[in-house]
Amino acid sequence: MSRIINTDSPGKRRNQELRTCAEILRHLSQKKELDDEARDMLAQLVYSLRAINETIEHSAEVWEGKNYWMKAEELRQEWRWAFALSAKIEGLLRNDAMDRFPEVMVELMKQVGDMKIKKFTRPPETWQNAYKELMRE
Repeated sequence: MSRIINTDSPGKRRNQELRTCAEILRHLSQKKELDDEARDMLAQLVYSLRAINETIEHSAEVWEGKNYWMKAEELRQEWRWAFALSAKIEGLLRNDAMDRFPEVMVELMKQVGDMKIKKFTRPPETWQNAYKELMRE
């Protein structure tokens, strides 16, 4: 019997979500005003950052299962920003405080700004209706 290789690892999913965040930030930086599409993009950032946090928790639990408690905690500390930013962006959206978004954008740019994006690979369908879904939660 051959080995089963999981091609959908937490690290791969995390990188995909980071790429989504980076592309959305590039799109947002080109917008002159924060319209309905921008709200959808911001809501998708919340979902992507939540997904990143879930992959971190999964990986940390695996490390804890192997009794690597320090490594698990270091991983959580290193990626704590994802959860904090998702909560901050969600708060801005729920309170309609769009004027404060540029400061959050700077924080997120510190984390994903070094990603090289030669061409956009995420279609607009990625973030369509994300704002409505987030407001329904």
